[in-house]
Amino acid sequence: MNWIILIIAGLFEVAFASCLGKVKETIGNTMYFWFAGFLISLTISMLLLIKATQTLPIGTAYAVWTGIGAVGTVLMGIFFFKDPVSFWRIFFIVTLIGSVIGLKAVSH
Repeated sequence: MNWIILIIAGLFEVAFASCLGKVKETIGNTMYFWFAGFLISLTISMLLLIKATQTLPIGTAYAVWTGIGAVGTVLMGIFFFKDPVSFWRIFFIVTLIGSVIGLKAVSH
């Protein structure tokens, strides 16, 4: 169950990073809406990470959480923020996904 909690925490990390991207693009009340989304997502992500680390090793949990956030944020950037796409970006995203899966596989 804590692996599911950790994955959800990683998805909220993607959400707070994406909200930061939207804060940068907006002004006025819309900017505050995205900033509120950032704070809410950040809080949820951290609370779920804390919960997951109660039974998972901190090093593994943090690496998986960061990996989910990194991969998800790069993909959000590509699909929603018009970030550049190249062979090497995709290659390293795939290797990062493989590393996260590997950490899960060897974790006790």
